[in-house]
Amino acid sequence: MLTVDFFAPLVDDPYHYGAIAAAIALSDVYAMGAEVTLALNIAAFPEEMASETIGQIIRGGADKVTEAGGVIAGGHTIIDAEPKYGLCVLGLVHPRRIFAKAGAQPGDLLYLSKPLGTGIVTTAAMSDQAKPEHLQAAIDSMTRLNRHPSHIAQAVKVLALTDVTGYGILGHSYEMAVAGKVALRLSAGRVPLLPGALEYASQGIVTGGADRNRDHLQDKVSLSNKIPKEIEHILFDPQTSGGLLMAVAPEKADEVEARFAADELSVWQ
Repeated sequence: MLTVDFFAPLVDDPYHYGAIAAAIALSDVYAMGAEVTLALNIAAFPEEMASETIGQIIRGGADKVTEAGGVIAGGHTIIDAEPKYGLCVLGLVHPRRIFAKAGAQPGDLLYLSKPLGTGIVTTAAMSDQAKPEHLQAAIDSMTRLNRHPSHIAQAVKVLALTDVTGYGILGHSYEMAVAGKVALRLSAGRVPLLPGALEYASQGIVTGGADRNRDHLQDKVSLSNKIPKEIEHILFDPQTSGGLLMAVAPEKADEVEARFAADELSVWQ
């Protein structure tokens, strides 16, 4: 399988920016159940940008590809006013082991491998309103690859899977529901949140992407009127390098949780 993704800077640190952008591109491979083999850099940098800064961005991406077990085989760079960086990624998977959004069955359990709130926390950081420890928690989440959660999903043979990115948890849940011709029910009180996400959402710090997601989904999802507005904001919040959303047969629940625990990885039902 072949995929491509690139982004403008989400954080100030160039190394973290490169690592996050790479993790985003690599996630598409893991959402299909594949393994990374090679990647090509895709970049655009201002002519006046320091070579040391560019080097840090590229190094951040290269380190993530190495962590994924792949290699950087080249790439292409152009001059542009706004920095942009990402990867074109080649992954390999057996045709019979490809993950799909379709396949969820009535009674299945939903598991999520990363907490929500990256859009809100990074937006707060852009206006210097985020606490350093909250931003760092978001960076740690965004740079964590979905590789091992994908391995676990393969091992337990999950029934349907997608990664949670720009459409938010509700948008990607809707995609799974439509593909599988089922309805998905989420418990707002059990949705995992990044540190600070609820605090900033309650202050009205939201993203334009969340508004677009809300508009798109207004006639597609039903929300209880008991859900606090700040939680609603997070449910519509577009995620950057979000986790895997998996539909799991109830009899596999103990195995899923045991495998994540054995690998010292978090997962939420």
